[in-house]
Amino acid sequence: MQQFMAQLQHLLAAPGSGPVNWDLARQVAASQLAAAGDPAVSPFERNAVEEALRIADLWLEPATSWPSGIRSSVAWNRNEWIYKTLDVWRKLCDPVASRMVGAMGDLVPPEARAQLGPMQSMVATLGGALFGGQLGQALGSLAAEVLSAGDIGLPLGPAGTAALVPANIRAYGEGLELPEDEVRLYVALREAAHQRLFQHVPWLRGHVLTAVENYAAGIRVNREAIEEAMGRVDPTDPESMQAIALEGIFTPEDTPAQKASLARLETVLALVEGWVCHVVDSAAGERLPNVVRLGEAFRRRRAAGGPAEQTFAALVGLELRPRRLREATVLWAALTEHRGIAGRDSVWGHPDLLPSDDDFANPEAFAATSSDLDEELANFDFTAPGAPEEQPPGEGDDKRS
Repeated sequence: MQQFMAQLQHLLAAPGSGPVNWDLARQVAASQLAAAGDPAVSPFERNAVEEALRIADLWLEPATSWPSGIRSSVAWNRNEWIYKTLDVWRKLCDPVASRMVGAMGDLVPPEARAQLGPMQSMVATLGGALFGGQLGQALGSLAAEVLSAGDIGLPLGPAGTAALVPANIRAYGEGLELPEDEVRLYVALREAAHQRLFQHVPWLRGHVLTAVENYAAGIRVNREAIEEAMGRVDPTDPESMQAIALEGIFTPEDTPAQKASLARLETVLALVEGWVCHVVDSAAGERLPNVVRLGEAFRRRRAAGGPAEQTFAALVGLELRPRRLREATVLWAALTEHRGIAGRDSVWGHPDLLPSDDDFANPEAFAATSSDLDEELANFDFTAPGAPEEQPPGEGDDKRS
């Protein structure tokens, strides 16, 4: 925050583009990481990451129907994680931040707006700086915890780039009291599985990000909280900005539409994480001595979210937790039993084929029904009289409600 304070007056004089000052966010995050420590990736760690991802891809071969989705294997320090994922954070956070900046402008009485004239742009600049500074803090905290590019279930990094964060993996392994190389390999398996899924299901990246955006669109701005926060600012004392906390300004609307958006988001996050957990545990099998312990630790970690993830949720109102992770994992296991690996993965062929939230309650029924439908379609004679006429792509597709 010291760097934030030092640059605030300059920022107010030079309006940025968009509702978030992302340059400031990156600078604050980098400053926070530098103060806390951001170890450089050593050549040994880089080689260890590349080897772990290579082994992980080999182990995943019989566990999935898709080939490797990794085009490059890299090891990032914490600052690199922020830099490489910032474009996706911008896409996710800008719509929410724009409503906060708009609400700040609404705090100015209508009769005073005409007098302010061009000075109104300072309100937007102030909002962008405030949000950028606090978002930078949240991302800096998150960067100190994430283990890989796909660790929180979103496709944050460049497509086809599998990335691990060695410093965080080492700290996480120490907390579990497990060998670092075993933890690294388990993280590599998860990252490689994420890459296969998102690389070979072309619509999934957009589907997940759209689900997040649709949920974010229903987040309302608590204008009373903004007014209270801004009331603590002394324009003559930039240090007063340090006392501002934006947590609590964003809250989900309690409407049927917003509840439906939340359900869709939680379902797709659970399906992605459930597939990854099932495939990774199947691939690791008896190869990793502590695979059961590692699997359980990661499921708890993803379901509960770490401290930084909770801070991020409080700041922008987005909880990126697959709450029904265990049910989703059981569902993918049932599909594997009924349909085999290729049949299980073919469910990702179209969004309408995916299990719904209701299917989590009875995975065996969904797996059996899905298997029966495959058999019926395989045996159906589409040339027989009365068979459905061929439709152009996208028309007449069967959709499961």
